[in-house]
Amino acid sequence: AMPFLQCLKKKKSPVPLRRSIFQKHTPPIQQNYQALLETCLKNKCLFTDDNFPAHISSIGTGALLKKLPQNLQWKRPHALHRSPVFYAANRKQLDLCQGLVENCWFLAALEALTFHQDILAAVVPQNQSFERKYAGIFHFRFWHFGKWVDVVVDDRLPVNEAGELVFVSSVYKNVFWGALLEKAYAKLYGSYEDLQIGQVSEALVDFTGGVNIRIKLAAAPPDLWDIMTRATYTRSLMGCQTHLGVRLGATKVLRNGLVAGHAYTVTGIRKVTCQYGPENLVRLRNPWGKIEWKGDWSDSSYKWELLSPKEKILLRKKKEDGEFWMSLRDFKIHFVDLTICKLTPDLMSQEDGKKWMYSLKSGRWVKGSTAGGSLGFCNGTFWMNPQYWLNVLPVGDSKKSLGSCNVVISLMQKHSSKHRNRAPHLFIGFSVYKYQESNRKLAPAFFTRHQPVNKHQVFLDEREVTHDFHLEPGVYVIVPSTLEPQQESEFILRVFSRKHVLRNSVLDGNIFLPRVNDFFFFFNILKEIVDRYEGKIWEDFFTKRFEQVRNPEINAVQLQRILNNISWRNFQSFCLSFSLDACQSILALLDLNASGTLSIQEFRVLWKRLLFYLEVFQKRDTSRSGKLDLVELHAAVQETGISLSSEVCNLMAIRYGDPDLKISFESFVCFMLRVEIMGEAFRNLTQDGKGIYLRESE
Repeated sequence: AMPFLQCLKKKKSPVPLRRSIFQKHTPPIQQNYQALLETCLKNKCLFTDDNFPAHISSIGTGALLKKLPQNLQWKRPHALHRSPVFYAANRKQLDLCQGLVENCWFLAALEALTFHQDILAAVVPQNQSFERKYAGIFHFRFWHFGKWVDVVVDDRLPVNEAGELVFVSSVYKNVFWGALLEKAYAKLYGSYEDLQIGQVSEALVDFTGGVNIRIKLAAAPPDLWDIMTRATYTRSLMGCQTHLGVRLGATKVLRNGLVAGHAYTVTGIRKVTCQYGPENLVRLRNPWGKIEWKGDWSDSSYKWELLSPKEKILLRKKKEDGEFWMSLRDFKIHFVDLTICKLTPDLMSQEDGKKWMYSLKSGRWVKGSTAGGSLGFCNGTFWMNPQYWLNVLPVGDSKKSLGSCNVVISLMQKHSSKHRNRAPHLFIGFSVYKYQESNRKLAPAFFTRHQPVNKHQVFLDEREVTHDFHLEPGVYVIVPSTLEPQQESEFILRVFSRKHVLRNSVLDGNIFLPRVNDFFFFFNILKEIVDRYEGKIWEDFFTKRFEQVRNPEINAVQLQRILNNISWRNFQSFCLSFSLDACQSILALLDLNASGTLSIQEFRVLWKRLLFYLEVFQKRDTSRSGKLDLVELHAAVQETGISLSSEVCNLMAIRYGDPDLKISFESFVCFMLRVEIMGEAFRNLTQDGKGIYLRESE
């Protein structure tokens, strides 16, 4: 629940004993790679990771154990090869071989990364080796439910008696980055066995933080080729999967050379000119690095003779390396779906990154509170679900911008289990409603009178559900939900478009305070009172202080008097002393119409922020000194959901702190209000999310 609303809520009735406690997502264990490396080097010892030990428990507890060789051992690369190499930078292709874990989806996504070396280098930090500063410790980065996390592993790898890796290995036996990356990914999700089942779409998101668009190829849109062409030019990653088919014996290879129920990487597209006319071709790669398509446009197909000699030489590659061409028509027949992973603006090309923006919000469905279920399942409780306000803005002043805007909306559920495959996914989806107001949660009656924009909502038992909309500029409300009511989970909601504003509607106390994407400041000052919780409190408060005053306005002196004499519920022991200078600073920030006073509405905004700041301040003031030092200040800022660099935090401490750079609560309020309001001003003025152009008056 949002801390500053907690203070204002009516006292809850006791929770029934049988009611289950909300199971929060278990975040990965954070280990400091640099600190651990330095410690090992100093002590001249090799790192051993107790959080993911060289033990059968790290492999799993199920069917995978039956595949393991009898005398499984864990060995470091130096014991397996006389000159181990972490990463071979001169290799353009993946050159990895799948092991006993059936994780072709993981390798297919990794294959897609090899076409974008900058993104691969972010996931696999290149400054690691088995020589310089070697201490048996390596680290990798994954995007994990809204945040980039650093996963540390030791380099003990499972091998058979002959010293061969039993899981992912490289074609070049002295290269070990693939095996170590797989180990880090297994650690992130609980065990090697937790990588057995998956989809290429999940791994693409984990490697990039992108947003997936999935196209069912049996019902592919007529402009599929144009979609794939745009995806290629905007650095989007593409993966696909074949039909499951009928398994015969131990092999899954079909007569046409494709592997049933297998993930492939889309590595390119090309329109060629044949003697009979143009043909659209798709290039794919089997992550096994072998076993290829045998139909039209395969390496040995007669179709290549229909091209000009130059085109044939440039495209055809008679090599058993797992990569092959096929026609778009055959692609739609033999593959189930195509996943296009759209990168976030910071990972796009510089030109495309300027054209797009991306927002993220966190929330949760809680039994009896915000777990309302879907409209089709239970109309009576749908209104209880969390609601998010989306303002789709036109881009530029051209007539073209008045038409529909491309908006991708993604909903991702967080599993509560540490193990990826032990907790089944809920069926999740979302509804989008056209709306006019921006400051009010939609009432139950609204949903009985209005149809959502997406009339046919799709609920899938998958980690992520994404829909690509074409919306006219205007205000919308997104309502994420589970299919059935009273199902609990945390989730993240993401929106990707040319220009928009995404925020919580007027919140009830059960919605999380959003944790914002690192690239955007947090700003969510509520514009209106939440009558359901606070109406009577506010009525009494203002009747007492502004009796017989019509349209009361508060100046700096009155604001000082109110703040220093107010009864702070739940914080009676906290003695405040706002100076007149501090009150004038606050007034200058919140006085939007430059009247020199605050209206009741503006004061209500301030009051809500004060309650929230006070709770954060007291939580982080561990010494109970009434002041925050630099470390505590940084933690307090993070607690509010804002991402600020250390440099900016230090500058703010110099501006607002005492000579010892310690911040009082009064200074913390001024500091936080300024950061939030400046963040909002930046977003209103920026055209590309990266910078602003100011006239002298601004």
